Amino acid sequence: MTSLTITLNLPPNFCTAGILAYHRRDKQQLAERILDQDATADSQECGMDKGIIWHSHPALLQVRFSDTQARVSLHTDSTTVPAKEALTALAERMLGLHQDVAAFEDKYTNHPLLANLIRQNPGLRIPTVASPFEAFAWAITGQQISVTAAISIRSKLIQAAGVRHSSGMYCFPDATHISALSYQALRECGFSNSKANCLLNLSRHVAEKGYFSDNWLESLGTEKVRETLLSLKGIGPWTINYGLLRGFGWLDESLETDAAVRRNLARLLNQDRITPARTAAWLAQFSPYRSLVAAHLWEMG
Repeated sequence: MTSLTITLNLPPNFCTAGILAYHRRDKQQLAERILDQDATADSQECGMDKGIIWHSHPALLQVRFSDTQARVSLHTDSTTVPAKEALTALAERMLGLHQDVAAFEDKYTNHPLLANLIRQNPGLRIPTVASPFEAFAWAITGQQISVTAAISIRSKLIQAAGVRHSSGMYCFPDATHISALSYQALRECGFSNSKANCLLNLSRHVAEKGYFSDNWLESLGTEKVRETLLSLKGIGPWTINYGLLRGFGWLDESLETDAAVRRNLARLLNQDRITPARTAAWLAQFSPYRSLVAAHLWEMG
């Protein structure tokens, strides 16, 4: 096993609780474990452990927060020491450190509808997962079902793939491991027929055709990425928007088809309900920060 530790400085308004809350969803804590700050302990740190696949090897990612910094450690079941630049890029993306939250908040601090939401959740950022594939796998899993049901299916998928770090932590499987699973194995995890086929198809495209690789993204560009993914059966606009949001931290995703965004926007506008088209039109005024607006709408509960 090899390890690397880096330290990142956090902006003054960094919302640690928001990052941890996103990774706290799975009560079984198979592939994520949250460390809460213990006021009675000498250490005032909090953080999380997450099992990931790092360059085809099981790895344990550990993040520990203090008031001003995040200490990030990666322990891999490999003989190759992780590259500092790669770990830094991963950590900064997962913690949303490239998101210009300050500029967003400054611009809309007096907005008649957003100002109160911003005051309630200052420094709110969009946490991302360890890889774009994990984000899209979660998006496919969560299509048109409750978060509770999706978490249950995700847990079964992690166990079915059976990838574990030497520490014992399960790792969210990458495309290669999922493409090795059978259709029946996914059905037994709780995936519908269409979702099982969609996830297997996406996994094979990622594993065999290089989807989500750096060169693939750079060569295609945003719009071609959308077009390419839409060509895969079972992947629609919501899946793409959510996958780009959670996989890459792209801040200008509209999410007008997200049920929670529409429901809470209707509350904000004091309407009984609102259509996706009306939601998209309303969110358009906040480009290039539409994803951050959606995040604040999610926080309305």
